[in-house]
Amino acid sequence: MLLQILTLIGALGMFLYGMNQMSSGLQKAAGDKMRSFLGAMTSNPFKRVMTGLGITSIIQSSSATTVMVVSFVNAGLLTLVQAVGVIMGANIGTTVTAWLIAWLGFKADISLFAVPLMAAGFLLSISSKERRKNIGELIVGFSLLFLGLSLMKESVPDLNQTPEVLEFIRQWTDYGFWSVLIFLVFGTLLTLVLQSSSATMALTLIMVNLQWIPFEMAAAMVLGENIGTTITANIAASVGNTAAKRAAMAHTVFNVFGVIWAVILFHPFLALVGRIIELFGLPDPNMADAGGTSTLYGISMLHTLFNVFNTIILIGFTKQIVKLVSKIVKEKKNKEEDEYRLQYIEAGPIATAEIATEAAIKETIHFAEISRKGLGYAIKAIQAGKSEEFEKYRKKLVQYEEISDRIEQEIANYLNAIPAAEISESTRGRIKALYRIIGELESLGDSGESISRILSRKNNHNQRFEASALNKLHEMADLVDQCYEVMLCNLRKAEEGTLTEISNAYSIEEKINNTRNFLRDEVILALESKQSDYHSTVYFMDVISEFEKMGDYMINISQDLIMEKA
Repeated sequence: MLLQILTLIGALGMFLYGMNQMSSGLQKAAGDKMRSFLGAMTSNPFKRVMTGLGITSIIQSSSATTVMVVSFVNAGLLTLVQAVGVIMGANIGTTVTAWLIAWLGFKADISLFAVPLMAAGFLLSISSKERRKNIGELIVGFSLLFLGLSLMKESVPDLNQTPEVLEFIRQWTDYGFWSVLIFLVFGTLLTLVLQSSSATMALTLIMVNLQWIPFEMAAAMVLGENIGTTITANIAASVGNTAAKRAAMAHTVFNVFGVIWAVILFHPFLALVGRIIELFGLPDPNMADAGGTSTLYGISMLHTLFNVFNTIILIGFTKQIVKLVSKIVKEKKNKEEDEYRLQYIEAGPIATAEIATEAAIKETIHFAEISRKGLGYAIKAIQAGKSEEFEKYRKKLVQYEEISDRIEQEIANYLNAIPAAEISESTRGRIKALYRIIGELESLGDSGESISRILSRKNNHNQRFEASALNKLHEMADLVDQCYEVMLCNLRKAEEGTLTEISNAYSIEEKINNTRNFLRDEVILALESKQSDYHSTVYFMDVISEFEKMGDYMINISQDLIMEKA
């Protein structure tokens, strides 16, 4: 008996692993296409629903789609209104899994083909072409999924031989409408434990097919599964920003509302499902002697109708749902709204390896914007001379250097968490470029801190910049600021996929170099003619040198972007 239970648990693990492999293979094969698809297909409510339906039908996991959507909201790639529509579609898309299991898993013994399919998948996985490798992973995952389902069916206890094994479940069916609520909670808890509504659906179909539970109780379990599946997204959003938490809460509100009306209209709803199944020439699954096929299709139909009806009812109230979740999940009153905080990569678990880079790119752009503000403090520190105001800006520059170190580390940790085995070659190249870019941005912070130290030494030696020197420093700083603008422009174009050349970066970098050379020659002439103090000139040229280094770091960033695209 113990061996049978362990086999059942192992079969369930194989089912879940197969589903993850299949989903991962599809996501890698889709790669950038899935990103662009999700971004483009959210312009109106119908497109949003169809987007969620399409992606979930493909990757066979509403949880993966929902976590993906939460991450997109957290990264600012989707608005909350758009996310709600996609989540609605994801709920419909996940019903495809139930139909596949009911049709292939029970009516056709696909496990006979699972091992040969696995062999084909293995041959593809060792191919030198990445696309074939991804398709191979998909086929292996598909095979493992149905092999696990077959083993689950074979390893469940035979109630005719050992009726006491699940006698307690049969007893739960004797409490009238309370039984419906008991099985609803049971379905919720089982999905919460397994973290997969598809796995719970597979177990529900097995239980009703083996007549452990009647159709009515299986229907209640399906309703509970729709609540349990929302937990995954809420876990993913628990450490995310407010928008991510609201997107996850919208998923919960949507499904809980649907379960409420479905429970209130439980028996009429089951009667409607029975009528539809009868149209297929099968007996009403509500009948005690309906048979396996009827009940299997009945559960799948109920799952589909529940999510379709719920979407039809609520699609027109998307804005009201957003207002409701905004009241439930409120902005933190004491939230620190400053430039030091990460904005886009704090949504906890990475939704998918391919899509995680989108958030990292946006966070890198945010990092560049923070760095540009540091330049502003450097200019103010130069202007302040030797005063209390200078000390304030010096501390700001030191603080910004520490902030740069921290943000670089946090983005690098996020990139490190992306599984290397689950990304396409194009995404791998993008990640490598991001590592180099955040390193250059951190160096910009170092330059700002270096300028503060140069100015401190100047003040300690009672040196000061003449008005003409200050004007030249401002001229150089203006060029560096223009360089920042060009770098940010190129980063945003790279994010959009429209960056084709970086002549703007080369042009401004050349201006910075020419200005540095001109000022250096001018200083040497002034020293030779004794028109300038040597010590103040050294500090002047040290600051100019740091500005020129900042230009070098920024041209490196633009070069990394164009190399990554190539």
